[in-house]
This record gives sequence, structure tokens and C-alpha cells, in this order.
Amino acid sequence: MRDAPKAFWSPLAAGTALGLALLLTFVVTGHGLGASGFVTRFAAQANDWVAPQATADNSYFGPFMAAGSPLLSWITWEVVGVLIGAWLGAKGAGRISVKVERGPRTSSGNRLVYALLGGALVGFGARLARGCTSGLGLSGSATLAVAGFVFLIGFFAAGFAVSMMMRRIWQ
Repeated sequence: MRDAPKAFWSPLAAGTALGLALLLTFVVTGHGLGASGFVTRFAAQANDWVAPQATADNSYFGPFMAAGSPLLSWITWEVVGVLIGAWLGAKGAGRISVKVERGPRTSSGNRLVYALLGGALVGFGARLARGCTSGLGLSGSATLAVAGFVFLIGFFAAGFAVSMMMRRIWQ
């Protein structure tokens, strides 16, 4: 029989741990946290595997290839570490399972479509903003950059608006 999963961390403890991790990242590496840049680097590398000349000539992906192997960047190792750490944390807390969280009137298929569309929109927005919630929001705000605060305000406002629309579908 399976043990009950461990309780979630309190928001204060989780926020404190995140803040300390961000501070440690600044001290050790000289830059903050971020993840969306990995997707861009992976896309550049995947394009280079398929069409090297077209990738080199591309004004968006070309500079990534000219700088060397994009997957050897620090951000790749950060994302790999996050994935491993998330799995270890979930395993340690007894929260590893395959399931689709959904409302009573929402099918699993619809829930997955909503998640894919939402993720694509957030990813596109992260590229437009030149940073994701961790890179621009947390790291930018930690350095008191105005763009970080503007991003967080817009991100939360959009999140509230979308949650109000999705609430009807979810319930």
C-alpha cells in the first residue's frame, strides 16, 4: 500500500528557499535564473541538425550557432538540473503519478489541449518579453529592473483574466 504524500511546503518556506536559490545563483554564476532561453537554444540546435546552412543564415538562430554549441550553455544545465531536482523532490514526497488534473465537466483531452495552448502562448510571450517568469520576473525584479516588475504585473493580470474565463469551463 502506498504511503500518503507528504504535505506541500508552506508558501513562506518555499518563497524563502527560492529567494536563497536565486541569490546563490547570482553569487556563483553571475546571472539569475531563467528557462525559456533553453527552448530557443534547443530549437536552434535542432534546426542546425536538420538544415545547417539555413540555420546559420537565419537572423534569429544564426547568432546562437555562431557562438558555438547552444546546448553547452549554462541554461541547458540549469534546465537539466531543474528536471532532475523536480523528479527527486516529487519522488521523495511520494507525489509521482501519471494523471491529468481536470474539472468535473472537462475531458482529459480538452484539458491537455488547454494546457498546450496556454503553454504555447506563455512561451511566445516569453520570447516577446525576452524572458520568462523566472528569468525576467524573478531575476529581473531581484535586480530592481523596471522591466521585471512590468512583466510580473502583466503576467499576473493576464493570469487572473484567463483564470476567470477558464473557471466556467473547469467547473
